[in-house]
Amino acid sequence: MTLEVDVLTLFPAMIEGPLAESIPARIQDQGLATVRVHDLRRWGLGRHRSVDDAPYGGGAGMVLRIEPVAAALDELQRPDSTVVLLDPAGTVFRQPIAHELAARHHLILVCARYEGVDDRIRDLVDLELSIGDYVVTGGELPALVVIDAVLRLLPGAIDAASVDEESFADGLLEYPQYTRPAEFRGKGVPSVLVSGHHGEVRRWRHREALRRTMERRRDLLEVRPLSDEERRLVEELQDESSED
Repeated sequence: MTLEVDVLTLFPAMIEGPLAESIPARIQDQGLATVRVHDLRRWGLGRHRSVDDAPYGGGAGMVLRIEPVAAALDELQRPDSTVVLLDPAGTVFRQPIAHELAARHHLILVCARYEGVDDRIRDLVDLELSIGDYVVTGGELPALVVIDAVLRLLPGAIDAASVDEESFADGLLEYPQYTRPAEFRGKGVPSVLVSGHHGEVRRWRHREALRRTMERRRDLLEVRPLSDEERRLVEELQDESSED
């Protein structure tokens, strides 16, 4: 199955350039995904293809009008489509949502611009997503984040082991990684990683993933079910931290 993605934007070049490079480009070349980028002004109003207007009630900036978005969706939307609005007020985009979207057949991403969108546009979408608690100049960069995160989860896109062991795959941050040289400016590689004992390496990696998550993203541990062994490890790590 090929995942189809249609992107509605006022700045197509912001989307097309990054998707023509690296892993996203390879995934498309392999036929695992098809990404089409559409200039929203194609559905704009009047001779000047207008897509925005001043807000009712006054205020700074311009608001994205509903008519161009509705017209675009009328043309692009199918029964199997999932329409996503990239907007600061949306649900924060996380790895489980990326997995959900990777299982869909057709995504339509609507990139917001200006001071926001006519609120009636929200009635036309299935999902609103934000990439974090900050504001960027438009929905193009968030759309790229979503597309990249989703494409790499498609079957055959990248090595399955890489997906299984990376950050957030198991609700934890990834364990520390090392490569050559074995020592650099007095700092070495943990001896267990060069011991050849694969079982010990797995245990070390899991323990260090718990440690890193506890130190940097404790909120992830608060919502992740822990096994009895993991609870014991977390207690050990807390004791070590208090001793330091």
